[in-house]
Amino acid sequence: MIGTDSRVFNSKILLFGEYSILHDSMALAVPYPLFQGQLAFKRVTQSSQKLAQSNQELQAFSNYISLKIREKELETDFDFSSLAFDIAQGLYFESTIPQGFGVGSSGALTAALYDRYSEEKPTVNASEITVKDILALKKVLGKMESHFHGSSSGMDPLICYLNKPLLIRSKDHIQITQVPPFKKDKGAIFLLNTGRPRRTEPLVSLYLEKCKNPDFAALCKDKLAPCADAAIAAFLDYQKDDLLNAVAHISRFQWEHFQPMIPTLFADIWKKGLDTGAYHLKLCGAGGGGFILGFTDDFSKAREILQHQLMRVIYEI
Repeated sequence: MIGTDSRVFNSKILLFGEYSILHDSMALAVPYPLFQGQLAFKRVTQSSQKLAQSNQELQAFSNYISLKIREKELETDFDFSSLAFDIAQGLYFESTIPQGFGVGSSGALTAALYDRYSEEKPTVNASEITVKDILALKKVLGKMESHFHGSSSGMDPLICYLNKPLLIRSKDHIQITQVPPFKKDKGAIFLLNTGRPRRTEPLVSLYLEKCKNPDFAALCKDKLAPCADAAIAAFLDYQKDDLLNAVAHISRFQWEHFQPMIPTLFADIWKKGLDTGAYHLKLCGAGGGGFILGFTDDFSKAREILQHQLMRVIYEI
């Protein structure tokens, strides 16, 4: 935990469903507490350009929210009086979440601002919140986060706000789920750090352009989407062999059809995983940089092959 001023918001990881969700596959996202962010006040002893920049960004974000509420594009009540006062007192967003890595830096900020200043917050009790509540919250958070991306599905801030794994069955059916109690074996699901931030919008735009080709769109719907669904089902049921098999198919598909999304400097190790079977890599979100997800039945072997890469285990399996 990085401070004590307010509630801490974890980053998130989209484990499965990147791009395939556009073809009606399921998707699965989980909170990732390694990276965190929270609203905080500048101490007397603190003085830095980073804090001042964050404070200015909060002012711009506040202005955007106010505008969208006045234009009736955002239906929520905000305590702007308190927010303005706090910004004047040096409020900023203290965060360890890397920007441009697809793990929810703007989502956590959006969730934090909504949590502290919205006057219409729903319960986050997993046993009480309904699918209708989740969809309504997603809509509000998406409108808010659009300040950063031009448009937003609302999924990132939703995961950060609820701090629960979410299973997206369709655009109209999102539910809280549970990560199974994994048996800690030799295998692992891990993050590989490319060390390079990326922007989501150009990659998604490229993908949508490619989908104008009916053959490519049909290939994604008929081949990629079923693999994503199979991987999610196997993950939630903790069927390790089925999970690794589904991921192997996703990795092969992305290698053959998603080359622009695979960072050039990591193409060789992606291919080596396919050739050796020692591990398999897949995109973590839009791709292009940030993090890459890895899956292996023998992490020691994978780590030996990838010894020069920055890796971190998410789940032992």
